[in-house]
Amino acid sequence: MSQSQIAFRAEREADWQRLESLVTRAEKGALRKLPPQDVLQLPLLYRAALSSLAVARETSLDKALTDYLESLCARAFFVVHGRRQPLGAWTRQFFGSDLPAAMRAIAGETLVATLVLVLGIIAGYALVAGDITWYSALVPDAMAGGRDASASAASLKKTLYSTGSQNNGLEVFAAFLFSNNSAVAIFTFALGFAFGVPTILLLLYNGAMAGALIALFVRAGLGFELGGWLLIHGTTELFAIVLAGGAGLSLGRAMVFPGRMARLAALSRAGRTAGTAMMGVVLMLMVAALLEGFGRQLIVIDSVRYGVAAIMFGLWCLYFYGVRDE
Repeated sequence: MSQSQIAFRAEREADWQRLESLVTRAEKGALRKLPPQDVLQLPLLYRAALSSLAVARETSLDKALTDYLESLCARAFFVVHGRRQPLGAWTRQFFGSDLPAAMRAIAGETLVATLVLVLGIIAGYALVAGDITWYSALVPDAMAGGRDASASAASLKKTLYSTGSQNNGLEVFAAFLFSNNSAVAIFTFALGFAFGVPTILLLLYNGAMAGALIALFVRAGLGFELGGWLLIHGTTELFAIVLAGGAGLSLGRAMVFPGRMARLAALSRAGRTAGTAMMGVVLMLMVAALLEGFGRQLIVIDSVRYGVAAIMFGLWCLYFYGVRDE
């Protein structure tokens, strides 16, 4: 080690050790017990450690010292910038306030996403109702699972009510739907930064697939029955998809119309809100998976399926958009 490196370390090591001591105490839950002067010293020591790390990287100091500073700065980051609430308090605030507020903040974009999805459903339905050959073009074979123009009404109906070993591939279809819709939700959100265009196209296409499926079953006289089969989980799953679309469109809106803010600042603010909303979307997809994998298999009465669908939709709307005391 050179003399300059020895001097560099000797000059700053006391501050590093002081920061490490404060961080260790904070990680053990003693942050609130720290004297005020120590709390005020934390961010100053943290910034000094970041400066030391930058110098260490730039001048290629020994790897052990660089690794130590990287670890120390990472730990200090979570103490300085992380949440200081207990997990229980954070959970109550997130589900009781933060998540519904995020969903309300993207309500306009969610409405647009809903209209786009509905437009796709109408388009897919109209194409297949007018020409059945459109069905194979809109619905992948993996999703069709034998539900095509050649299937009889009896075989189509069997897929709506079969359970257990008689499922005839229904679990595979359900797994495909969950995987597909999860991917759609993620992509509709993640691609929102591209001015929202890919988000709109994905919603249109997936709406068209649903519309094509509806047209096939309506053609067989099973429209009402299909509705119960789809909606028992669909009011949760499709709601999650349009919420993800709304989150993605909010990113696109921030890119195109940043307002008085700098574009990156507007995108950062929109990203925080959209990211919170997406945590809710993940929760909804988990609930939808349970309804799809169990509820739909166990409940074979159409009216009950529609009842569950209505209850779930009402509960989600009440939770996200219900009147709250500010």
